[in-house]
This record gives sequence, C-alpha cells and structure tokens, in this order.
Amino acid sequence: MRELLIRWLGLAVLLLPLVGEAHTVRPAVVTVNAAASGELSVTIRVSAELLLARIGPEYADTNDAPNAAEYDAYRALDPQALEAEFAGFVPEFMAKTGLLSGGTRLPLRFERIEIPPVGDLELARDSEIVLSGELPASVEPLTWSWPREYGGHVIRFVGSDPAQAYSVWLQPGETHEPWLPGVTSARGGWGVVVDYIAIGFEHIVPKGLDHILFVLGLFLLSAKLGPLLWQVSAFTVAHTITLGLSIYGVLALPPAIVEPLIALSIAYVGIENCVSGKLQPWRVLLVFVFGLLHGMGFAGVLQEIGLPDGEFVTALISFNVGVELGQLAVILAAFLLVGWFRNADWYRQRIVIPASLVIAVTGLYWAWERIAG
Repeated sequence: MRELLIRWLGLAVLLLPLVGEAHTVRPAVVTVNAAASGELSVTIRVSAELLLARIGPEYADTNDAPNAAEYDAYRALDPQALEAEFAGFVPEFMAKTGLLSGGTRLPLRFERIEIPPVGDLELARDSEIVLSGELPASVEPLTWSWPREYGGHVIRFVGSDPAQAYSVWLQPGETHEPWLPGVTSARGGWGVVVDYIAIGFEHIVPKGLDHILFVLGLFLLSAKLGPLLWQVSAFTVAHTITLGLSIYGVLALPPAIVEPLIALSIAYVGIENCVSGKLQPWRVLLVFVFGLLHGMGFAGVLQEIGLPDGEFVTALISFNVGVELGQLAVILAAFLLVGWFRNADWYRQRIVIPASLVIAVTGLYWAWERIAG
C-alpha cells in the first residue's frame, strides 16, 4: 500500500505542469459607456498576448495551440515592451472591432492600453484597452462588432440611467440584440434567465477546473449517496450565502486571499479522502466553510461580467442555478465514469486514493502558485 501511494504521488507531481491555470483562454469583457453628453468610452479587458499570438476560440488552453511558444514569449514581456508590440497591432484591431449605430460604423479613437506587470508567468494577464468617441446627433440602436477569431466575450452597455444597462455573454461569432441609449433594454425575463444560467454553468464546466476538482473530491469520499448529499448540500448553501452577500457589497475579501484559500480547500478534501473513507462530523462543517470561500470566487466572476440592474435578482439566481447544474454535471460524469465500481473491493485503493492524491497535490500546487504570484 505504501509503495502504491508513493507511485501515485509521484505521478501527481509529474502531472502538475498539465493542470496550471495560466494558459486557460478567458473571454474578453467589453464595456460600452454612453454618457448623456454624447461621449462614448469603450473599455476592453482582454489578453493582449492572446490577440498578438492569434490564438483562436478553438483552443481552450493556449498550450494546445500551435503558436503557444509565441504566446509565452509575449507573456514574458514587461508592460513597456508588450505595449510597443501591441502598437503595431492596433490598426488591425481597430479595423476588426467597433461600434455600429444603425449599421454605420462610428469613428472610435484608440486611447491607450494598460498592461499589468509581468508577475507570475504561470498566471494569465489581462490588459485593458481604452477607446473613445462620440454618439451621433441622431443615434440609432448600437451594436458592438467583435470578430469570431477573438473568441467569446461579455458585452456590457451602460447608459446614464442604470435601468438601461444591458449585458450578455456571447459565444465566438455570436451577435447581440441592438441597444439604444435612453431606452430600457427589452431583454429581460427568460432571456436573462437563459443567459445567466449558461454563464453559471460555463463557469463550472468547462472553465472552473478548481471547482471541478473540489466537487470531485466530495464525490470520492464515500461510495454511499448519503455522505455526498450532506457535503453537496452544505457546499451549495454556503456558496449561495457568500455569492449573494458579495454581490450586494456586504462581504468583500481580496482575491489574493480568497484564491489561495480555495486552492487549499481542494488540497484538504483530497488529503482527507486518503486518510478516511467515512463522513466525519467535521467534514460537513469544513465543506460549509470552504463553500463560503468558493462563493466569493463565484462572485468575483459575476462582478466582472456585471448584472443587469433591472433584472439583478433574476440574473443572480439564474447564475447560481447554472453553477448548481454545472456541479451536478460533474458528479454525473464522475458516477458514469467510476461509479459502477464503487462497491468493488479495489475501488478505494485503485480509484479513490490515486485520484484524491492528484487532487491534493494539484490544490497544494495552485495554493503555492497563487501565493507566490
């Protein structure tokens, strides 16, 4: 048994380069602000390295792209050097993106790109592109143009009246309904429900690898349904509480604290799975505490995307429903993969312990990565 543990631990360490979060392709977030004075400002939070390396939406991880080395080279540049590289790309970027009023392209000016320090090369870096312009005297509904090759993105329109705000997560190549300043967005009700359920689900599957590993850790503890239900219920209640409190501004912790703790929670469930195969009283309590942390992580993502003011509660609940559906999908996939063998004598030794070791080592690695970064 001891020899088997050592072998699996060694394998887990060897797999660490495959589970880094640095190269996951994330959607851009575009915010269009139309002031009552007619001034337009557009901020685009996006990976400049991703654009320069021309890695398309068919790759969920930059390491899988044929030009991954080019991406890594851009990622290693300091802000000044990367800004100089991006300067040559600006004309192409401005030609492929833009704001249209009634089908007519509005003239926008490239103001600047703000690039964070290099930091940890194993973590993604999002820059902020700032554009400006003016609304025409007779404005028609606005649409944002974003090419499919740049991947999925979140588009947010903000007017002088909060009730006019509109946001939606768009898949690569997908277009949104036109938005007219001064008019409350017609998109509401079921449209918001569908959009935010999809956003919540996608935050777990496929984008939430850390949350996926945590849920798998809960699944692996015991072959019985009861322990899983207790843990999932505690986790759901907890992250629902902190998601709501964080979104409403009642609770706030910096990501520099939350993200390493989330990673440590993953490591803990993996380690305890190796030590005990039964649901201990403290396990449910700890899972509840860990759920509070994960809820703050969910809130960070939702705050980046934004919530429509007129449908705030609807969007928040829908996002949470999407998260739950994502978690259930992970559990269902795990059951279909290994659940058939849960009553076998070798199930714990050959499946639970090896998989839990990989989860634990991955969590520890992420914790170190997030603290060091």
